[in-house]
Amino acid sequence: MSHTIIPTGLIFTFIALLAWNHASAAEDYWPGWLGPKRDGRVSDFQPPKKWPAKLSEVWKVKVGAGYGSPLVAKGYVWQHAREGEDEIIHCLDLATGKAQWSRRYPTPFKMGGGADRHGKGPKSSPVYADGRVFVMSITGTLSAWDAATGKALWKSSLGKRFKVPHPYWGSSNSPIVDGNRIIAHFGNDEKGVLAALDVETGKEVWTQGNDGTCYSSPLLADHYGIRQVIEWNHRAIVGVESKTGRLLWEYPFPHKTHNQNMPTPTFHDGQILVGGENRGIHGLSPKLKDGKWTVQKNWSQMEVALDMSSAIVADGLLFGMSHYKSGKLFCLDPKDGEILWSGPPRVGNNVAFLSVPGYVLALINTGEVRVIKATGQRYEQVASYRVADGGTWAPPVLLQRGILVKDREHLALWAF
Repeated sequence: MSHTIIPTGLIFTFIALLAWNHASAAEDYWPGWLGPKRDGRVSDFQPPKKWPAKLSEVWKVKVGAGYGSPLVAKGYVWQHAREGEDEIIHCLDLATGKAQWSRRYPTPFKMGGGADRHGKGPKSSPVYADGRVFVMSITGTLSAWDAATGKALWKSSLGKRFKVPHPYWGSSNSPIVDGNRIIAHFGNDEKGVLAALDVETGKEVWTQGNDGTCYSSPLLADHYGIRQVIEWNHRAIVGVESKTGRLLWEYPFPHKTHNQNMPTPTFHDGQILVGGENRGIHGLSPKLKDGKWTVQKNWSQMEVALDMSSAIVADGLLFGMSHYKSGKLFCLDPKDGEILWSGPPRVGNNVAFLSVPGYVLALINTGEVRVIKATGQRYEQVASYRVADGGTWAPPVLLQRGILVKDREHLALWAF
């Protein structure tokens, strides 16, 4: 790994470094895909009264390929990536970008047809919890590492139960931690299992079902007083009790032809908001009555559809990117599915969203991050920044005083 500070101007970089310090960095926390609650909400970020005309690059480090989320905790950042036929985990000082440790392990992978432009991953986002970093390889192997030292702690062989341990285009199922359990889906397109493993040992706590995996990721919700995993697999959207692995409810929503199950669903006010490639967006409500679960479809909106981009809720509204018309940002009322506004067409192929009070940040795969008002009245862009030369497919991490962005080969910290 090489480490360089690449300034847009020596004076601006010096000022950015002075403004950034360990005290503020140590307070930032981002444990995985879409943040602490897997909802894209950055609750402790205070939007500026006036967004700056441009951002200052604090540091930039070459880390390798892939598009998993950076992790941030206790003043450090971890990045899972690929160099050649190896996957690699980097630990960096958040304030300076200085390398703390790196660990690599062989991960050969044969690309499925039609996905060459996406590379060999890793595509899953890692997760941090209680001093451990957990990573899912492109080949479907989950492993745990000591966050401070990089020591390998354990590796799960659960995926080896299946002839092929990953879906056709490689694993992109991002694990999630709930207490002493790490939860992920293992297997291939045809057969698999949702599993909870002990975070300390990697031993199985429970497994559920035999459905194939997909490219979506599980989330956690407390619903009707029950802590549950909400997951979209190859066949259905399911609710599973987090502690026991007991299936609570399911709603058939299978992968069809080439239309993949990819976006992570959103849970808001007791309703699951889910959209599929060429299959619109739908509002579903799991309900418990007299000890029996049912799932009610509240509405369907077919004028917009989610392909790979996951939508998020901000200020009570759903913001996303429809893949129709070569990409259009939109705002939708989750109560009834009404489209409140649509932005200009031809935005791009993928957008990663984050929300802060009053605003939504949209990082487009072209390398542009847009700041738009979280309003249903109209599309209103208030700022735009170029943060990834050559583009990006990785989700950003918004910190109290800056933003982490991984491009094709580098991880960079930009200061506001």
